[in-house]
Amino acid sequence: MNRLVLWNVDLTLVDVAIVARDAYAEAFRQVTGRPLVKLAPAMGRPDSEIIFETLAVNGIAVQDDHLPRFVEALTAAFAARRRRLDKEGRMMPGAKDALKAVARLDGAVQSVLTGTIKGNAAHKLAAFGLDRHLDLEIGGYGEEVYPKATLLQVAQGRAKDKYGAAFTAANTVLVGDSARDVQAARIGGAAMVAVASGRATVSELEEAGADLVLRDLTNSSEVVAAVARLTGSGSGSGGRAG
Repeated sequence: MNRLVLWNVDLTLVDVAIVARDAYAEAFRQVTGRPLVKLAPAMGRPDSEIIFETLAVNGIAVQDDHLPRFVEALTAAFAARRRRLDKEGRMMPGAKDALKAVARLDGAVQSVLTGTIKGNAAHKLAAFGLDRHLDLEIGGYGEEVYPKATLLQVAQGRAKDKYGAAFTAANTVLVGDSARDVQAARIGGAAMVAVASGRATVSELEEAGADLVLRDLTNSSEVVAAVARLTGSGSGSGGRAG
């Protein structure tokens, strides 16, 4: 393996926001004994950060055990709702074909770099049959209290340990939909394919510094070509396409 492709999950591959909010509300009630009034916005952030802010904006004084308790409760609440994912959520256009196509690229291993807790990310992907193309063991997840850029480097290290190859900015690509994803790639050491399938516009993703901006994943050949170019010898910042 000599190419590492890391995918953001929410609004890049799937959209299950309704179920996720319901699970957050249940976890909040279990941990605090109070109903959830306001859920902190995701904005490409990890679950750990969203949990802390959600507690704060709802007037809860954060204690040392709040994060592990909330993560445990959120994992259980989400698992209990996993059968709703494909009914109340959706796979993003072109996601499955894009994953299949990149999987056929010579030397490519695919995983995720996501703010979602590992177990919940697995449920989201499995609900739409996307997990079969991803090595979830080497990914970076939202319960790990690191900035996303550091999490990217953690994933690169896990991939190296498993596959015996060094993964650096020259052969790692992050595919995501937010300016935070672009920032993580720039700081953590990866090329960036941004997809304007989330809340960020094409121009916002371009301004953030993505190597390439796609409107969606529906052209799998375009996705593969981008990954191949950005992970080839001498790869680096390239042009951008709307």
